[in-house]
Amino acid sequence: MNESITAIPFSNLLLVFIPVAVVIGLLHAWSLDWKNTIYAVFRMLIQLLLIGYFLSYIFESNDASITIGVLSVMVFAASWIALGTIQQKRKQFYQFALLSILVGGGLILIMVTQFVLKLNPWFMPRYMIPLAGMIFASSMNGVSLAAERLKAEMDRNVSYPKARGIALRAALIPITNSLFAVGLVSLPGMMTGQILSGISPLIAVRYQIMVMCMIFSAVGFSTAMFLLLIKPHVSEFMSEK
Repeated sequence: MNESITAIPFSNLLLVFIPVAVVIGLLHAWSLDWKNTIYAVFRMLIQLLLIGYFLSYIFESNDASITIGVLSVMVFAASWIALGTIQQKRKQFYQFALLSILVGGGLILIMVTQFVLKLNPWFMPRYMIPLAGMIFASSMNGVSLAAERLKAEMDRNVSYPKARGIALRAALIPITNSLFAVGLVSLPGMMTGQILSGISPLIAVRYQIMVMCMIFSAVGFSTAMFLLLIKPHVSEFMSEK
């Protein structure tokens, strides 16, 4: 297992945009929001190209403040994006999303990096930043799904306790489905990347078990905390439909 990972020439990489263009064409033909999709793809491309160069610099650094700065940007951005499903109340409830993702995701990140992996130094960017990205992105999606579902259920005059349960269950659906499918339907990104880079599948499996557990926990903690924090403000949460 010493094969090196294949470098993808940019000319070959362009080929993957062909099916993307077909899907965008389909959205246009069906009178759906195709312009926003183009913007999303373009933004993804620019962000990943920039972060590729940026991470090359960060991974070479030995400064904890740089890692902390990157993690801070991740949390603030994730909290803002998470409330895109309730845009009318985005600013009002941003603090709750921020605290939920910071605490819920942060606790899991600390446990994984400091007690499972035992990073030395503790802020090792090559591990800390990718793992934080997985955790905060998953927490963001959980909070986003829960906020949308809670509002939808309470618009139907469902009681808060019942709506809260439905919202938490909805937030956990993607990761729960992944737990059922991993190894049977799909090989997740981290495991696939490690195998492609030549790491033994038996070692890659251990990392993937860690990743699946940390994502499930981060989503559960962050979402539950968000739902509890907004409980006293439910009337304000539902004031605009």
